[in-house]
Amino acid sequence: MEGSITRISGPVVTISGLKDPKMNDIIRVGDLKLLGEIIKIDGNNAIVQVYEDTTGVRVGEPAENTNMPLSVVLGPGIIGSIFDGTQRPLDKIKAQTGDFIARGVNVLPLDVKKEWAFKPAIEAGVDVKAGQIIGSVKETSLVDYKVMVPPGIHGKLTKVEEGKFTINDSVAKVKQEDGKTVDVMLAQIWPVRKSRPVLDKMPPEIPLITGQRIIDMFFPVAKGGTAAVPGPFGSGKTIIQHQLAKWSDADIIVYVGCGERGNEMTEILTTFPELKDPRSGKPLMERTVLIANTSNMPVAAREASIYTGVTIAEYYRDMGYDVALMADSTSRWAEALREISGRLEEMPGEEGHPSYLSKKISEFYERAGRARLLNGKIGSLTLIGAVSPPGGDISEPVSQSTLRATRVFWALDSSLANRRHFPAINWLNSYSLYEDALMKWFNEKVDKDWSKNRTKAMKLLQREAEINEVAQLVGYDALPEADKMVLDIAKSIREDILRQSALDDVDTYSSVKKQATMLSCVIDLYNAEESAVKNGIAVDKLQGAQAKELIAKFKFVEDGKVEAYTKTVEMAIKDIAKIKESGNNE
Repeated sequence: MEGSITRISGPVVTISGLKDPKMNDIIRVGDLKLLGEIIKIDGNNAIVQVYEDTTGVRVGEPAENTNMPLSVVLGPGIIGSIFDGTQRPLDKIKAQTGDFIARGVNVLPLDVKKEWAFKPAIEAGVDVKAGQIIGSVKETSLVDYKVMVPPGIHGKLTKVEEGKFTINDSVAKVKQEDGKTVDVMLAQIWPVRKSRPVLDKMPPEIPLITGQRIIDMFFPVAKGGTAAVPGPFGSGKTIIQHQLAKWSDADIIVYVGCGERGNEMTEILTTFPELKDPRSGKPLMERTVLIANTSNMPVAAREASIYTGVTIAEYYRDMGYDVALMADSTSRWAEALREISGRLEEMPGEEGHPSYLSKKISEFYERAGRARLLNGKIGSLTLIGAVSPPGGDISEPVSQSTLRATRVFWALDSSLANRRHFPAINWLNSYSLYEDALMKWFNEKVDKDWSKNRTKAMKLLQREAEINEVAQLVGYDALPEADKMVLDIAKSIREDILRQSALDDVDTYSSVKKQATMLSCVIDLYNAEESAVKNGIAVDKLQGAQAKELIAKFKFVEDGKVEAYTKTVEMAIKDIAKIKESGNNE
């Protein structure tokens, strides 16, 4: 039975006459059959948020209930695709409507005619359970798509066959205990607001290696962890997420551009397909999914894009992959919640945001985790969300709610960005609550002195901030030589380790072995200078030491040459002892 539109307020439409409406049902609204979702039921009226522009829609137009929640099609063909917030492929929309997205376009998310070569992993006759992998498809040269028994299904595998199939073809049959036979197809359909089940969540003990020194050394994030990247305009949030997407050791990358400016998303959509995966040399898009929802697209679709992205990410995690999702930015998502809440005439919370903002943000980040899956494998989903607080003020509700829900805080600083210090992560304000859990891994797998050197470096940076306050009062020349030496070493840590160029072919990525070696050399330099200063050598005499120049160039040394270069640096550090001896002779 069709209903009819009785009220329109921007993207919020009131519909009466729907038969058996349920929360989160998808509704086709108006003559154009615009996509909408029930977000409130008031007596006989269903309140629908429409994911498309409602300009020109009139009261009295029909509305149709699909009796299905907002869902995504999970099948081969997702990797390498570019979707909008409701999983409509943008390339197919362009082919159908041109450069601008027309309203009411109904495009299938995945190609239903393309045939995929399915290779079974088990034979018929065995008992299978939910999540069990029964075979695979070569989705891209980098990703094997695992065909799994859908959640809630278990029984005897009565049929499985090798061959070429479309996503809607049955590749296997499972006879359940109640006697019903269920077809297993290449694709599954899953509601986006419902997290996919796992057996249990595991502790965060393995780091997500990013190749960005300030992150891996000082503020690491675990595989299956959560991180927030708040910062003002121009502080480098998008660049950091690009770097993580390209260089992190996740198997699959899901990038969600939620409400970002069109020119930024255009840059992403044009540059990502051209990027090479550093591990394989293949195109990066062969392990990447892009979801684009720009600021000029309907505001309600921003919320959908976040859930679409995390559901796709969970599905590949269920195959046993390590997945990283970049959400840029969740502030735009919160703005959409605020606008929809206002049109619903709900009681506003802080700064006009709905009172349930914190709950929504927490629910999103709760879907992260390193988990033991239904099939017994282990997979992880890491969520990294950028936040764009107005004026860079992180005391506003979105930033505070995000910080409560996440365990890593990379505080972007506009003053650092203005000094061309990238990544512009403020080392004094940032933190990682995974630090203690991950130090054991770094000490065992990378360098036994990793945590010791890291702690000493952080103390030097904190001491530098204290000394600078004194120096502003008394002047640099009035400082004790020991304090001058701390400033000297802290400058080396800041400029030679924490500052990293995303545009340099070598410096854009540092392996953890190289990071450990660089930090160790700086700490050795500190120990040598400390000994020299204690023996009465002025810091001015140490300024021209060759070791400093060599350490400054360390970031541009390729991984294969690190060992030889380290020996040169160590020899130069030992030469500081000669400066000490000559100073004593004088």
